[in-house]
Amino acid sequence: MNRRNNELATPIPRAALRASVDLKTWGNIGFWVQIVVGAFAVVTFLFASIGLSTPDRTRGIEAGIVSAFISLVFLGIAIYFSTRYRKLGRKLQDADAPNHPRRADIIGLIRWGLMVNLIGMGLAIIGAASISGIVLGKSLSIPQGTLAANPKQFVQSIDLLAIQANTNTIIAHFTGLLSSLWLLDRLNK
Repeated sequence: MNRRNNELATPIPRAALRASVDLKTWGNIGFWVQIVVGAFAVVTFLFASIGLSTPDRTRGIEAGIVSAFISLVFLGIAIYFSTRYRKLGRKLQDADAPNHPRRADIIGLIRWGLMVNLIGMGLAIIGAASISGIVLGKSLSIPQGTLAANPKQFVQSIDLLAIQANTNTIIAHFTGLLSSLWLLDRLNK
């Protein structure tokens, strides 16, 4: 009976405590930065999307807007992964060892988080590049020192909002990548 009480009172291993702190800390950092920057991206994206219905809009930016939208969906999934990191960190602090997540499962989850952020960031880069190229082409089509007769020739603020939405999404995904890579590095030591 005494031996059983000793087994129940076993302390949590130092490596599990360190992993717990890292998962909670970097999960929180990734979560909050992605939420804040992602909120700016969503608001900017909504304003840019409203501009699609205006008659003066730039032709061709639809692909960039769609790419930004899909990237924002991936950002939502990435934020979910950050919350999972935090939950795993709390689970590791549980004194009941059988409930501890396995190291391989944690690393697998972090790898999935990395993939989600990479795909989302890639889509945001494609969107930003396509919109930037269209806006650059539009601005170069007007010779300097002349006044364009057609308002469709001017670069619209909506065009710049679409670029800004993609840029904010890139920043949010980059933060998710950094936190996941940091966690992967810390857990492999």
